[in-house]
Amino acid sequence: MSDHKNPPRKRRGAGRITLSTVAERAGVSSMTVSRYFNQPEQVSLEHRERIALAVNELGYVPNLVAGGLASTRGRIIGMVIPNISGPIFANTIQGFSDTLSRHGYQLLLASSYFSAEQEENAVRAFLGWSPAALVVTSHFHSQATEKMLAEADIPVVETWDYQPERGPIQIGFSHYQVGVMAARYLHGKGYRRIAFVENSAAGDLSALERRDGYATTMSSLGLVPIVFAPSPDCAPFEAGKQAMEVLMAAQNRPDALIFANDNIAAGGLLAGQRAGLRIPEDCAVLGFGDYPFAEMLLPSLSTIKPPALEIGVLAATRVLQSLGVVGLEGELQRLNLLECRLIERESA
Repeated sequence: MSDHKNPPRKRRGAGRITLSTVAERAGVSSMTVSRYFNQPEQVSLEHRERIALAVNELGYVPNLVAGGLASTRGRIIGMVIPNISGPIFANTIQGFSDTLSRHGYQLLLASSYFSAEQEENAVRAFLGWSPAALVVTSHFHSQATEKMLAEADIPVVETWDYQPERGPIQIGFSHYQVGVMAARYLHGKGYRRIAFVENSAAGDLSALERRDGYATTMSSLGLVPIVFAPSPDCAPFEAGKQAMEVLMAAQNRPDALIFANDNIAAGGLLAGQRAGLRIPEDCAVLGFGDYPFAEMLLPSLSTIKPPALEIGVLAATRVLQSLGVVGLEGELQRLNLLECRLIERESA
């Protein structure tokens, strides 16, 4: 964990890109730009395309706070996560919300479901309401989102990741190192034909970083990486079932499987049992996430537990410190590297 001095924050509203600036860049009237945001069907396709290009180039965010809503400014914190319904993010959301609410701040939540485009839309909408701060997940963003985050005159926090070279406050861990941890653990248990099963959600790029950590470690151990990609966007249990059936039908089948998350791992484990496999004797299973059902499976699921709750609490704390709401001893810690834990149960 390192201390780095924060760059000075811009004064709210200073140098803000205006609707008129967008109009000038697009070569249309301000009224046309306003209509683009409020009644896009009344704007010609040519003008919509020119305005959209100008909006992305300038990182423009329409200011939605006006009139009677102005009093809400500064009491809302926006957070964009990949999946609101996913159990892996539940503790992060709860820890973040609980910490904020004790100081009179409220959470405004949006889900991108691993879509860079949906994340971009959510970030633009949130910034339009002039929140006190913005929290996003990972470092995988569209070019337009990157520009909006860089131009935002509020604290920005990236969670569930750790990229020290990036500007926003970093709170999370290295997904690459999680992959290294998984491969080394199974190798240490005597497994040699170890495969990695990707997430069926195509936009889960953090899972691909875990895959890369696994693959590099396998190669360094003199072993051949085996990667299975389920059918795109199929349900998690189905993805796990598909992986187990295909990999176990191979002539030189794996003796251990690392799954992108516990949902997929559970699908694989159950499919293996239905096929008459003994787990872990015939094939070990290792997940990621430590979902609530992991220890209830039979055999219980070995997995890697991310610091989900700690991420939420620490992210809220860093936001509140940045805003001067809670005390800050010394300089704000911009880099916050947390640790994942390997939970050894019966499946591996």
